Amino acid sequence: METLRDKVAVITGAASGIGRAIAHALANRGAHIVAVDLDQEGIEALTGDLSGHGAAVLPQHVDVSDPQAFEGIRSAALQRFGGVDIVVNNVGVLTNGLPQDIPVAEWQRILDINLMSVVRSNAAFLPLLLDQGAGHVVNTASFAGLFTYSYDRLPYAATKAAIVQISEGLAIYLRPKNIGVTLLCPGPVLTNIAAAVPTFGAGAPLRIPGEQFELLDPAQVGELVADAILRNRFFVPTHAGVIEELRRRVDDWDSYIDYQISREPQ
Repeated sequence: METLRDKVAVITGAASGIGRAIAHALANRGAHIVAVDLDQEGIEALTGDLSGHGAAVLPQHVDVSDPQAFEGIRSAALQRFGGVDIVVNNVGVLTNGLPQDIPVAEWQRILDINLMSVVRSNAAFLPLLLDQGAGHVVNTASFAGLFTYSYDRLPYAATKAAIVQISEGLAIYLRPKNIGVTLLCPGPVLTNIAAAVPTFGAGAPLRIPGEQFELLDPAQVGELVADAILRNRFFVPTHAGVIEELRRRVDDWDSYIDYQISREPQ
Protein backbone atom coordinates (compact mmCIF):
# COMPACT_ATOMS: atom_id res chain seq x y z
CA MET A 1 0.00 0.00 0.00
CA GLU A 2 1.28 3.45 -0.87
CA THR A 3 -0.83 5.07 1.83
CA LEU A 4 -2.99 4.10 4.80
CA ARG A 5 -5.27 7.11 4.44
CA ASP A 6 -8.94 6.04 4.32
CA LYS A 7 -8.01 2.36 4.51
CA VAL A 8 -10.21 0.30 6.82
CA ALA A 9 -8.36 -1.81 9.38
CA VAL A 10 -9.95 -4.52 11.52
CA ILE A 11 -7.83 -5.10 14.65
CA THR A 12 -8.52 -7.83 17.21
CA GLY A 13 -7.21 -7.44 20.73
CA ALA A 14 -7.33 -3.71 20.18
CA ALA A 15 -8.21 -2.58 23.70
CA SER A 16 -4.69 -2.70 25.09
CA GLY A 17 -1.03 -3.43 24.51
CA ILE A 18 0.17 -4.13 21.00
CA GLY A 19 -3.33 -4.05 19.48
CA ARG A 20 -3.99 -0.62 20.91
CA ALA A 21 -0.61 0.60 19.67
CA ILE A 22 -1.31 -0.71 16.16
CA ALA A 23 -4.69 1.05 16.18
CA HIS A 24 -2.98 4.34 17.08
CA ALA A 25 -0.23 3.92 14.49
CA LEU A 26 -2.68 3.17 11.66
CA ALA A 27 -5.15 5.87 12.73
CA ASN A 28 -2.33 8.42 12.87
CA ARG A 29 -1.75 7.66 9.19
CA GLY A 30 -5.40 8.22 8.30
CA ALA A 31 -6.85 4.72 8.55
CA HIS A 32 -10.34 3.96 9.81
CA ILE A 33 -10.31 1.48 12.69
CA VAL A 34 -12.63 -1.41 13.52
CA ALA A 35 -11.53 -2.08 17.10
CA VAL A 36 -12.36 -5.58 18.34
CA ASP A 37 -11.98 -6.80 21.92
CA LEU A 38 -13.78 -8.54 24.75
CA ASP A 39 -12.74 -5.71 27.08
CA GLN A 40 -15.62 -3.29 26.60
CA GLU A 41 -14.17 -0.61 28.86
CA GLY A 42 -10.86 -0.74 27.03
CA ILE A 43 -12.53 -0.55 23.63
CA GLU A 44 -14.60 2.45 24.72
CA ALA A 45 -11.47 4.19 26.01
CA LEU A 46 -9.63 3.53 22.73
CA THR A 47 -12.60 4.75 20.71
CA GLY A 48 -12.79 7.97 22.69
CA ASP A 49 -9.05 8.52 22.38
CA LEU A 50 -8.87 7.95 18.63
CA SER A 51 -12.09 9.83 17.92
CA GLY A 52 -10.73 12.76 19.89
CA HIS A 53 -7.87 12.91 17.41
CA GLY A 54 -10.17 12.85 14.40
CA ALA A 55 -10.09 9.14 13.54
CA ALA A 56 -13.17 7.18 12.50
CA VAL A 57 -13.58 4.20 14.85
CA LEU A 58 -16.10 1.37 14.99
CA PRO A 59 -15.91 -0.43 18.36
CA GLN A 60 -16.81 -4.11 18.40
CA HIS A 61 -17.27 -5.71 21.82
CA VAL A 62 -16.85 -9.32 20.69
CA ASP A 63 -15.59 -12.66 21.94
CA VAL A 64 -13.40 -13.91 19.07
CA SER A 65 -13.79 -17.51 20.24
CA ASP A 66 -17.45 -17.32 19.19
CA PRO A 67 -17.75 -19.23 15.88
CA GLN A 68 -19.99 -16.48 14.46
CA ALA A 69 -17.92 -13.54 15.69
CA PHE A 70 -16.12 -12.65 12.48
CA GLU A 71 -19.19 -12.72 10.28
CA GLY A 72 -20.65 -10.09 12.60
CA ILE A 73 -17.47 -8.03 12.56
CA ARG A 74 -17.31 -8.17 8.78
CA SER A 75 -20.95 -7.13 8.40
CA ALA A 76 -20.53 -4.22 10.81
CA ALA A 77 -17.36 -3.03 9.04
CA LEU A 78 -19.00 -3.17 5.62
CA GLN A 79 -22.09 -1.37 6.85
CA ARG A 80 -20.08 1.44 8.48
CA PHE A 81 -17.16 1.84 6.08
CA GLY A 82 -18.13 -0.01 2.91
CA GLY A 83 -15.06 -2.24 2.84
CA VAL A 84 -12.08 -3.75 4.63
CA ASP A 85 -8.47 -3.30 3.54
CA ILE A 86 -6.36 -4.48 6.47
CA VAL A 87 -6.99 -7.32 8.92
CA VAL A 88 -4.82 -7.49 12.04
CA ASN A 89 -5.22 -10.78 13.91
CA ASN A 90 -3.59 -9.74 17.14
CA VAL A 91 -5.62 -11.23 20.00
CA GLY A 92 -3.77 -13.62 22.30
CA VAL A 93 -4.04 -15.04 25.81
CA LEU A 94 -1.67 -16.94 28.09
CA THR A 95 -1.93 -19.78 30.57
CA ASN A 96 0.62 -21.09 33.06
CA GLY A 97 1.47 -24.52 34.39
CA LEU A 98 3.70 -27.54 33.97
CA PRO A 99 2.88 -29.62 30.87
CA GLN A 100 1.21 -32.38 32.89
CA ASP A 101 -0.90 -29.91 34.89
CA ILE A 102 -2.63 -27.93 32.14
CA PRO A 103 -5.98 -29.63 31.43
CA VAL A 104 -7.27 -30.41 27.97
CA ALA A 105 -10.09 -27.90 28.45
CA GLU A 106 -7.56 -25.11 28.94
CA TRP A 107 -5.71 -26.19 25.81
CA GLN A 108 -9.03 -25.96 23.97
CA ARG A 109 -9.70 -22.46 25.34
CA ILE A 110 -6.29 -21.18 24.23
CA LEU A 111 -6.66 -22.81 20.81
CA ASP A 112 -10.11 -21.27 20.33
CA ILE A 113 -8.90 -17.76 21.14
CA ASN A 114 -5.35 -17.62 19.80
CA LEU A 115 -5.48 -19.95 16.82
CA MET A 116 -9.06 -20.49 15.73
CA SER A 117 -9.70 -16.74 15.79
CA VAL A 118 -7.14 -16.46 12.98
CA VAL A 119 -8.75 -19.34 11.10
CA ARG A 120 -12.21 -17.78 11.44
CA SER A 121 -10.88 -14.36 10.50
CA ASN A 122 -9.38 -15.82 7.33
CA ALA A 123 -12.70 -17.48 6.50
CA ALA A 124 -14.55 -14.19 6.90
CA PHE A 125 -12.12 -11.73 5.32
CA LEU A 126 -9.94 -13.51 2.75
CA PRO A 127 -12.79 -13.87 0.21
CA LEU A 128 -13.40 -10.14 0.56
CA LEU A 129 -9.74 -9.25 0.01
CA LEU A 130 -9.44 -11.69 -2.90
CA ASP A 131 -12.56 -10.26 -4.58
CA GLN A 132 -11.18 -6.74 -4.43
CA GLY A 133 -7.67 -7.87 -5.45
CA ALA A 134 -5.92 -5.89 -2.72
CA GLY A 135 -5.39 -5.77 1.01
CA HIS A 136 -3.07 -6.76 3.82
CA VAL A 137 -3.17 -9.33 6.63
CA VAL A 138 -1.13 -8.98 9.81
CA ASN A 139 -0.84 -11.96 12.16
CA THR A 140 0.70 -11.56 15.61
CA ALA A 141 2.75 -14.57 16.66
CA SER A 142 5.55 -14.39 19.26
CA PHE A 143 9.17 -15.26 19.89
CA ALA A 144 7.58 -18.27 21.62
CA GLY A 145 6.43 -19.42 18.18
CA LEU A 146 9.90 -19.03 16.66
CA PHE A 147 12.11 -20.83 19.18
CA THR A 148 11.37 -22.74 22.36
CA TYR A 149 12.53 -21.13 25.56
CA SER A 150 9.62 -22.12 27.79
CA TYR A 151 7.53 -25.05 28.85
CA ASP A 152 5.42 -22.99 31.27
CA ARG A 153 2.96 -21.90 28.54
CA LEU A 154 2.91 -24.70 25.98
CA PRO A 155 -0.64 -24.03 24.69
CA TYR A 156 0.30 -20.40 23.97
CA ALA A 157 3.58 -21.36 22.31
CA ALA A 158 1.90 -24.03 20.19
CA THR A 159 -0.71 -21.59 18.88
CA LYS A 160 1.93 -19.01 18.06
CA ALA A 161 4.04 -21.58 16.18
CA ALA A 162 0.93 -22.50 14.19
CA ILE A 163 0.37 -18.84 13.35
CA VAL A 164 3.92 -18.66 11.96
CA GLN A 165 3.10 -21.53 9.58
CA ILE A 166 -0.30 -20.13 8.61
CA SER A 167 1.24 -16.74 7.87
CA GLU A 168 4.02 -18.09 5.67
CA GLY A 169 1.57 -20.23 3.73
CA LEU A 170 -0.73 -17.24 3.25
CA ALA A 171 2.16 -15.12 2.02
CA ILE A 172 3.07 -17.69 -0.63
CA TYR A 173 -0.56 -17.84 -1.75
CA LEU A 174 -1.60 -14.20 -1.45
CA ARG A 175 1.43 -12.18 -2.56
CA PRO A 176 0.91 -13.07 -6.25
CA LYS A 177 -2.68 -11.89 -5.81
CA ASN A 178 -1.63 -8.41 -4.62
CA ILE A 179 -2.45 -9.09 -0.97
CA GLY A 180 0.31 -8.54 1.56
CA VAL A 181 0.96 -10.65 4.66
CA THR A 182 2.97 -9.60 7.69
CA LEU A 183 4.07 -11.92 10.48
CA LEU A 184 4.61 -9.87 13.64
CA CYS A 185 6.77 -11.69 16.19
CA PRO A 186 7.03 -9.75 19.45
CA GLY A 187 9.66 -10.44 22.03
CA PRO A 188 9.42 -8.72 25.42
CA VAL A 189 6.89 -5.88 25.13
CA LEU A 190 5.29 -3.98 28.00
CA THR A 191 1.65 -5.16 27.84
CA ASN A 192 -0.95 -6.49 30.26
CA ILE A 193 -1.14 -9.95 28.66
CA ALA A 194 0.09 -11.55 31.90
CA ALA A 195 -2.31 -9.58 34.14
CA ALA A 196 -4.88 -12.36 34.52
CA VAL A 197 -3.17 -15.62 33.56
CA PRO A 198 -4.79 -18.83 34.86
CA THR A 199 -2.36 -21.03 36.78
CA PHE A 200 -2.63 -24.80 37.00
CA GLY A 201 -1.02 -27.12 39.52
CA ALA A 202 1.65 -25.30 41.49
CA GLY A 203 2.37 -23.17 38.45
CA ALA A 204 5.67 -22.99 36.58
CA PRO A 205 8.50 -20.46 36.80
CA LEU A 206 8.27 -17.81 34.12
CA ARG A 207 10.92 -18.39 31.48
CA ILE A 208 11.95 -15.49 29.26
CA PRO A 209 13.49 -15.55 25.76
CA GLY A 210 16.77 -14.08 27.00
CA GLU A 211 18.22 -11.21 28.97
CA GLN A 212 19.60 -9.75 25.73
CA PHE A 213 16.10 -8.74 24.59
CA GLU A 214 15.08 -5.41 26.11
CA LEU A 215 11.52 -4.62 27.15
CA LEU A 216 9.90 -2.43 24.48
CA ASP A 217 7.06 0.06 24.63
CA PRO A 218 4.03 -1.09 22.58
CA ALA A 219 4.08 2.18 20.62
CA GLN A 220 7.35 1.09 19.00
CA VAL A 221 5.67 -2.11 17.83
CA GLY A 222 2.71 -0.22 16.41
CA GLU A 223 5.08 1.84 14.28
CA LEU A 224 6.83 -1.32 13.06
CA VAL A 225 3.50 -2.74 11.89
CA ALA A 226 2.41 0.41 10.09
CA ASP A 227 5.76 0.55 8.30
CA ALA A 228 5.55 -3.16 7.40
CA ILE A 229 2.14 -2.72 5.78
CA LEU A 230 3.38 0.21 3.71
CA ARG A 231 6.57 -1.63 2.71
CA ASN A 232 4.87 -5.02 2.29
CA ARG A 233 7.30 -6.73 4.67
CA PHE A 234 6.63 -10.28 5.81
CA PHE A 235 8.77 -10.99 8.88
CA VAL A 236 8.69 -8.29 11.54
CA PRO A 237 10.44 -9.24 14.79
CA THR A 238 10.46 -6.60 17.50
CA HIS A 239 14.12 -7.29 18.26
CA ALA A 240 16.62 -7.81 15.42
CA GLY A 241 18.79 -9.99 17.68
CA VAL A 242 16.31 -12.85 17.35
CA ILE A 243 17.81 -13.65 13.94
CA GLU A 244 21.05 -14.78 15.56
CA GLU A 245 19.06 -16.82 18.10
CA LEU A 246 17.31 -18.65 15.26
CA ARG A 247 20.64 -19.34 13.52
CA ARG A 248 22.08 -20.74 16.73
CA ARG A 249 19.12 -23.07 17.13
CA VAL A 250 19.14 -24.41 13.58
CA ASP A 251 22.91 -24.95 13.58
CA ASP A 252 22.69 -27.55 16.37
CA TRP A 253 19.22 -28.18 17.72
CA ASP A 254 20.31 -30.72 20.35
CA SER A 255 22.88 -28.32 21.77
CA TYR A 256 20.31 -25.55 21.75
CA ILE A 257 17.95 -27.63 23.87
CA ASP A 258 20.80 -28.28 26.32
CA TYR A 259 21.45 -24.54 26.40
CA GLN A 260 17.81 -23.83 27.24
CA ILE A 261 17.89 -26.48 29.98
CA SER A 262 20.92 -24.74 31.47
CA ARG A 263 18.87 -21.53 31.76
CA GLU A 264 16.42 -23.16 34.16
CA PRO A 265 15.08 -20.52 36.59
CA GLN A 266 16.35 -20.98 40.13
